[in-house]
Amino acid sequence: MVDSIAGAVTVKSLDLYYVVASDAQIPMKGEHGFGLYFHDCRFLGGYRMALAGMTPIVLASTAQKGYAALFELTNPDLHFEREETIPKDELGIRWERMLDAGQTCVREVLTIQNFGHQRHGFPLTLQFRAGFEDIFDVRGLVRQDLGRPQRAAWRQGRLHFVYHGADRLRRTATIAFSPRPDATHETTAEFQIDVPAGETRIIAVTIELHEYSEDAEANHLNQRPTVALDNLAVNLQAGSEEWLERHTRLDSDSLLLNRIMDRSLRDLAMLRSDLGSREYFAAGVPWFVALFGRDSLIVALEMLAFQPEIAAQTLRLLASYQGRRSDRWREEQPGKILHELRVGELAGAGNVPHARFYGTVDATPLFLMLLGRYAAWTGDLGLFRELQEPVERALGWIARAGDHHGEGYLKYRPCESGLINQGWKDSPDAIARTDGGIARPPIALVEVQGYVFAAKHAIADLYERIGERNRAKQLRGEAEKLRIRFNRDFWCEEQGIFALALEARSRQVGCVSSNPGQALWTGIADKDNGRRTVWRLMQDDMFSGWGVRTLSTTERRYSPVGYHLGTVWPHDNALLAAGCRRYGEDDAALRIFTAITEAAMHFRHLRLPEAMAGFPRKDFQVPVHYPVACHPQAWAAGAVPFLITTCLGLEPDAFAGKLRIVRPRLPDFVNRIALRGLRVGEASADLEFWRTADGAEVNIQKTSGQLSVEVGG
Repeated sequence: MVDSIAGAVTVKSLDLYYVVASDAQIPMKGEHGFGLYFHDCRFLGGYRMALAGMTPIVLASTAQKGYAALFELTNPDLHFEREETIPKDELGIRWERMLDAGQTCVREVLTIQNFGHQRHGFPLTLQFRAGFEDIFDVRGLVRQDLGRPQRAAWRQGRLHFVYHGADRLRRTATIAFSPRPDATHETTAEFQIDVPAGETRIIAVTIELHEYSEDAEANHLNQRPTVALDNLAVNLQAGSEEWLERHTRLDSDSLLLNRIMDRSLRDLAMLRSDLGSREYFAAGVPWFVALFGRDSLIVALEMLAFQPEIAAQTLRLLASYQGRRSDRWREEQPGKILHELRVGELAGAGNVPHARFYGTVDATPLFLMLLGRYAAWTGDLGLFRELQEPVERALGWIARAGDHHGEGYLKYRPCESGLINQGWKDSPDAIARTDGGIARPPIALVEVQGYVFAAKHAIADLYERIGERNRAKQLRGEAEKLRIRFNRDFWCEEQGIFALALEARSRQVGCVSSNPGQALWTGIADKDNGRRTVWRLMQDDMFSGWGVRTLSTTERRYSPVGYHLGTVWPHDNALLAAGCRRYGEDDAALRIFTAITEAAMHFRHLRLPEAMAGFPRKDFQVPVHYPVACHPQAWAAGAVPFLITTCLGLEPDAFAGKLRIVRPRLPDFVNRIALRGLRVGEASADLEFWRTADGAEVNIQKTSGQLSVEVGG
């Protein structure tokens, strides 16, 4: 769809985010994903800085803080007409960028320092391109020019871009400079820099974005945006640290694990977004900065041991968008949980269905699973009572959406909007047969049946707690019947693993894939089938050395850079490791834990990406980047926190004031892990785990509130 963004430097704050190349630039031409984005629109799609017409050389860059980026640049050899030259590396250019989401703007400071022994004079130019492209257009999914751009204009030393959208919204980008440019040319600001030896010159740039109704007054166009950083950095840092302080804190004797956990939590802080007053994790930058049912639910589930509050907000938010009617274009059905919510021009104008799009088969059971797990961690029955009607509507949708042949499997057919597959592997060719052909609908995915099984058990437990035992018994009975059918119909004896799916006429799609690992996570598999599945998943054709591939290398459709056809996804592996643990295969879970953390060593800031290419570890000794993977990506950031939760064996029962620690295990690269402020209900615990020859020893250092901690094998 677009050129690689594997080396991108990314910053985000709420709904405002910036994706630039490693040299701090945004290419002025080409099909790329770099840019300054807000509300599903790329406001700025080109930004070039030049020194006497030459591109500066990047020395270093960082975006560790999440909301700010810093670049250190220098000059190439600069030659001028009168035989004057500025030798390479005599100029230092420090380029600071900081997002101010409250003012919907970027504040930048360029500090030019002369390290030489002579005064230097040269032109510095900043060139901009504002295309106001919808995110679907940037990704190459929809090619439509709907709105009307105005010609860029300079007024009082500021550059104005204005776009009139087909959704009746006017979008503007206003760029202010301090000092004012010495000259302007179309969309280029030119500064004549004169800097004595050993001294510095500073240029401040503010890029302010606005989005408002065409019928509203445009008074802000006459207001000059501020260019001072003031206390913005201090406030942003304090806000980030305050959010991190609300989490369970981890410390270990492994610098690698400590740094990956810090990166994971900071990435999730970046990915926070809100709708109204409710917070959720946006799925990933740059393509999926939006509410996604499946992604937002899974990452909230991954983070329950570390930050449970966002799960409740996510559940309430998704309940408020639950399907109410039948609409084939949006794939909306009564009781169905939302897949994707977009706020860009194409969605607002009705050209794509994503203003409210329901094209997913798995978000509804995952909604119920998260509610059950949230209750186990918090002991909060109030949320279940509050959401009881949405829960019943969700269960009703699951019952109606099953096929009509008495099997009771949750299936899907292609959407009218063109989305062929509706599980987490939703690319068009993801569900393929062993002969390479595409599976024929209706399709019942292996992991989705597990989600339904776990969802019914989770909700049954909650119904029993409020005294509705008959409803609880009914749901458990339905889950047990599903389990029996599942182990009969999905087991593929020839492959020694569960089938990827059932296609039309209930025929097995017998490819060896990672999907059965997520089914193990839910507990739907019989014990023997579960263990045999783990063994199959850990063979060389599936386990790359960096994790389990999405598809076996022996399959006809395998590609190491196929989106769902051989890549390695951290979140998939985290859920799969939980499946290994559930069936007693602890060594396999620890092998996955180690592989994923070692892979993180090779990515910028130790940030796990959405996906990695599936090439064997022995070939290159480093993971190969998937070219257009999101980074940061929410459920990838949640992978290591969930692996820790899983391998330490944390099983909460907040209703009983109890935390069970079952078969705790630490990977070989860690000897000690400490958790501080681990919350179970209203209580908390400080725990320390030490690796031993046959498992782990647990020291209960402190508990607060009414909490008992039980350690078992």
